[in-house]
Amino acid sequence: MSERGGRPAAGDASTDAAPGTVRRDGARGLLELLAAGASGADLARVPADDDSVALALQIRRTLDAHSRREAELAALFDTAGDLARLRDLDAVLRSIVHRARMLLGADVSYLTLNDDAEDAVGGSTYMRVTDGSASALFQQLRLGAGEGLGGLVAQTARPYATRDYPNDDRFDHTGPIDRGVGDEGLVAILGVPLTLGERIIGVLFASERRAREFSPDEVALLSSFADHAAIAIDNARLIEESTAALAELGAANDTIRAHHESLARAQDAHDRLTELVLGGADVGEVAAAVAAVLDACQVRGVGH
Repeated sequence: MSERGGRPAAGDASTDAAPGTVRRDGARGLLELLAAGASGADLARVPADDDSVALALQIRRTLDAHSRREAELAALFDTAGDLARLRDLDAVLRSIVHRARMLLGADVSYLTLNDDAEDAVGGSTYMRVTDGSASALFQQLRLGAGEGLGGLVAQTARPYATRDYPNDDRFDHTGPIDRGVGDEGLVAILGVPLTLGERIIGVLFASERRAREFSPDEVALLSSFADHAAIAIDNARLIEESTAALAELGAANDTIRAHHESLARAQDAHDRLTELVLGGADVGEVAAAVAAVLDACQVRGVGH
């Protein structure tokens, strides 16, 4: 204590000075830990008032959320770039489900496509490709319009998520779907639509073999990825169709070229025979010329 007025001297850790000093030091320590990337548990151990700790924890959560979102967006852009470089449809589909599984850290991911012969909204969808699946029964599933979580996603063009699909009565449970999901052991499921404009071409899923709450950010992330995936699928389909059309065109050109060559040979043979007849050749010479023409046609396969 100081000798004047009984007030504490500088540096005196009396009960009057200590609270303020601890609060200032605690706030400074919180800021230093935040800058160093400390966890919430580290922050909670710093001596400071409740308001300082609450503010620090809120800042830490905000920074963590931003970092996580940046990492997710970076992964999303990298994935979209990889899909854009693929041309084979099967390779595109396999890459989509694998990337979806990695993006959400899911046990199983899979993709269903609408039947081409049926209406994009009213028709059924069938299992096209899976990643992490072990059940043959699950891999052969077909979903009618509105059936199960996936059928509802395809029918409404909206994402749906459940932490416990087997016991979630929001969905139209059918025997085949429930048996397939049960055989795979799936519990939590998130499904998002694959859309091209107003048209739905299928559904992309991420799923877990345990209860899991899919956050709004995870739903948004998978939905954004599905938008890129739908474009990649459409591009791969167009490339396959163009390749098939070019192959058909090439075959047609080969047929036309062979036909033209055959006509040219026939015209040449006609001209030679006409020249012989008009030149007064006898029957033997004309017959020999005809035989030569026929032999040449047989060698080339003409007339078959």
